[in-house]
Amino acid sequence: LAFEELLELQLALARRRRARALRPAPRIEADPLLRRRLASILPFPLTGAQRNAIREIGADLRSGHPMARLLQGDVGSGKTIVATLAALVVLDSGAQVALLAPTELLAVQHLATLSRWLAPTGHALAPLIGSLRAAEKRRVRERLAAGEPLLVVGTHALLEDDVAFARLGLAVVDEQHRFGAAQRQRLLEKGSAPH
Repeated sequence: LAFEELLELQLALARRRRARALRPAPRIEADPLLRRRLASILPFPLTGAQRNAIREIGADLRSGHPMARLLQGDVGSGKTIVATLAALVVLDSGAQVALLAPTELLAVQHLATLSRWLAPTGHALAPLIGSLRAAEKRRVRERLAAGEPLLVVGTHALLEDDVAFARLGLAVVDEQHRFGAAQRQRLLEKGSAPH
């Protein structure tokens, strides 16, 4: 019985992977000028593991199939810079990026860090968190619906029905274990096969 259950689980996972691989996703390529610009804004040199992760993510973005990747590492290992560099490649292509954080405190911390890193790039960053005034939330939702290339950092507010992305290219879920599978899927469904 245990073998049959494990086999059934593996087959179900294989079917899901195959179905995801057959769905077309935007092919996103970093041009050489962008690569040089990104290298110049890094606040510190990348480790070998970070360079490998970025190389693999770049290959996934170019593949034309939706990337589903888990970036794992200790606190302070540089996961945020890897996700930021991937986000910059997507933003440079004209698409939108959503970063979903489990708490408002963590979202605010990400906003502070990302605003420093994105400042030299000219790319826009916006919060979408519960404590924003209604008018500010409405402006962010309008920018997303209009398709503005924007990195939006938010909490569960990103999952609300009135949040619509015109060109969601990349969804990053921080501390994904703190979200249910349905919540993560809800974010992905706000785009057309985002990475």
